[in-house]
Amino acid sequence: MMRFDRFPVSTAVVRRLALASIVANVAIVGTGGAVRLTASGLGCPTWPRCTDESYTTTAEMGIHGVIEFGNRLLTFAVGLIALAALVAALLHPRRRRLLPLAVAVFLGIPAQAVIGGITVLTDLNPWVVGLHFLASTAVLVPAYALWRRSGEPDGPALPTVPAPLRTLTWLTVVVSAVVLVIGTWVTGSGPHAGDHGAARNGLDPETIAQVHADGVFLLIGLSVALWYAFRAVGATGAARAALLLLAVELGQGLIGFVQYFTHLPAILVGAHMVGSCLVWLATLAVLWATRERQPTAVPAPAAAGQSVAVG
Repeated sequence: MMRFDRFPVSTAVVRRLALASIVANVAIVGTGGAVRLTASGLGCPTWPRCTDESYTTTAEMGIHGVIEFGNRLLTFAVGLIALAALVAALLHPRRRRLLPLAVAVFLGIPAQAVIGGITVLTDLNPWVVGLHFLASTAVLVPAYALWRRSGEPDGPALPTVPAPLRTLTWLTVVVSAVVLVIGTWVTGSGPHAGDHGAARNGLDPETIAQVHADGVFLLIGLSVALWYAFRAVGATGAARAALLLLAVELGQGLIGFVQYFTHLPAILVGAHMVGSCLVWLATLAVLWATRERQPTAVPAPAAAGQSVAVG
């Protein structure tokens, strides 16, 4: 049986690969948005092949085929980064604390690819397209946790804020997730279907956009409350994270309002999709800031003349 501890990998390597995985998963959201916003969603009309006869795009399929096939190729790059992070976690001297997170990131990539295939096979069903986006945000959770966890000591995690504020933080996380979900409903009711013949979800665009905006206002209100509350209890790290979340939310909200009143130009819709990932990551950062791991206690050396009992 192979002993992985013969080939140790430093924590810094795991941390860099985890960060690369975060960046890659946000990037694939951006390229996936480009596929939809250029009406290239069926540039490769089948899956896993690009056509019935070929795994790659052909000249007859034009620019739409190139865009869709390019996004599929990026999935392999994201998967290779996740695989590298998994191998690095496996070779890390204390891999048990990192390995489950690395496995979750790695398994999330093929799951996301399968959902992407289903979107093609269902002719870009808007509910499946939304699920495809949400799968990317779900992979960001273990990827972010792997990045943060790899830079922490091995001691127990202790809260840095009182229990009521941890509850408020979790409520903010839930609302942030709900806002992401409703955002996919807004997209599914709008004009950017990914293909000129793709169906829409049937929801009234103005009504569901207002519901989404209401959720955003609630999320901003919770973020302001967290910022003030963290400052009041002297949790400076958590307060900084909440302020960053608020700043990202305001930037994302500005993009959202501008795109709505300018009739959804593709470039702003794409920026809004990437911004959604940034809001989610900033939300996870606030959650992470409410606890802190302590270094593992080192046993005190035995005093001179004392023996250490064994057994």
